[in-house]
Amino acid sequence: MRLGFKYAIDHGWENVVQIDSDGQHDPANVLSLLEQLDSADLVIGARFAGTGDYSASGPRRWAMRFLAAILSRTARTTLTDTTSGFKATGPRAVRLFASHYPAEYLGDTIEALVIAARAGCTIVQVPVSMRERAGGQPSHNPIRSAAYLGRAFVALCFALIRPSYSLEPKARPA
Repeated sequence: MRLGFKYAIDHGWENVVQIDSDGQHDPANVLSLLEQLDSADLVIGARFAGTGDYSASGPRRWAMRFLAAILSRTARTTLTDTTSGFKATGPRAVRLFASHYPAEYLGDTIEALVIAARAGCTIVQVPVSMRERAGGQPSHNPIRSAAYLGRAFVALCFALIRPSYSLEPKARPA
């Protein structure tokens, strides 16, 4: 992902859209994410923001709600789908992520949001509907859901204890 953000900068592209490869995100929603980049640095396509009928239950849903509550406070806005793999990033966030995008598991969702929020990025969400998964394995059994909860909590802890990054370039010594 970090290489992709660097590639965008090297080629003069200001915005980057991330879409998970499992086929659940409808590319027709990309425009609604990009429209929000006029007033935001990072836009999340949120499946729990009032559109569609996607649902999660049990420990997986509890983890998602817990993460949403913590990350909403960190970002100072209401976020309902902090593990979404459907995002648009504007120029400030693209520059930030070209240098500081996390590589760890769940870093592309949880830690990336913490990095962006702490750097002063404006984060918003837009409602999107989800389609049936076209590939990959869902984690909807109790053991996988509990493992997801544990990994998400660890990822959040690491994200919150790491130092903040600045959107401003470092000043050169005189």
